[in-house]
Amino acid sequence: MKINYQTEMEQEITRLPENARPRLLLQCCCAPCSSAVLETLTKFFAVTVYFYNPNIHPQAEYEKRLAQFPKLLQAPFCETVQTLDAPYDPEAFFEAAKGLENEPEGGARCTQCFQLRLRQTAKTAKAQGYDYFTTTLTVSPHKNAALLNEIGKALGEKYGVKFLPSDFKKKEGYKRSIVLSKDLDLYRQTDCGCIFSKTPPRAPVNACIIKMKNRREQSCPSREYPKILDFHTRLQPQRTLLRYTLPRKKYTRLN
Repeated sequence: MKINYQTEMEQEITRLPENARPRLLLQCCCAPCSSAVLETLTKFFAVTVYFYNPNIHPQAEYEKRLAQFPKLLQAPFCETVQTLDAPYDPEAFFEAAKGLENEPEGGARCTQCFQLRLRQTAKTAKAQGYDYFTTTLTVSPHKNAALLNEIGKALGEKYGVKFLPSDFKKKEGYKRSIVLSKDLDLYRQTDCGCIFSKTPPRAPVNACIIKMKNRREQSCPSREYPKILDFHTRLQPQRTLLRYTLPRKKYTRLN
């Protein structure tokens, strides 16, 4: 039987003690998606924004998305919202995605990415004494809400902190996020930020990934082409028009 996670969230909220505002750690994928989610959650919880997204590449894009939160937090419904610094750790994402580089969007690589981000959030919520944790990811129509809730519930049980079930795109949640993003003049990206999701069809992504020096070097298929995967500046909307070739050399994966 299909579970309505929006209904489950509403039922959980009705069970909250009267006049209580439990502390909730919210893993935020980006400011636009967070807008409608915060508008909903701040009515019932003391929310802390946690921008843990090691999948976003390159670092300049990560910082651009992070920089949207000060604008979002100026919204009236964010008056009591707190923030908690999260590490930018792309090496953790590349380790989680190892061997899954050519998986399709929504496949096994995405599952590992969800696991990574929600695990870090659950561990942090437990360590910092939060009552709940959850994620904004279910507001997206492109994300598997059932899978996200299953992962969140399992991690909540493992680390001893409640996971708040959700399907924030329900009840026009996604459409509301678009409206709020326009009203607040938030930068809306066109992808999740994962370098592999931006790879043009048939592009060879199973090449080596160079370790980042000071977390500023770009990941790339080979040392001969250090800029080939700088998608933030090179990739055009018509991704199928991008053409490049790589030398036929033996690549060595770096662990």
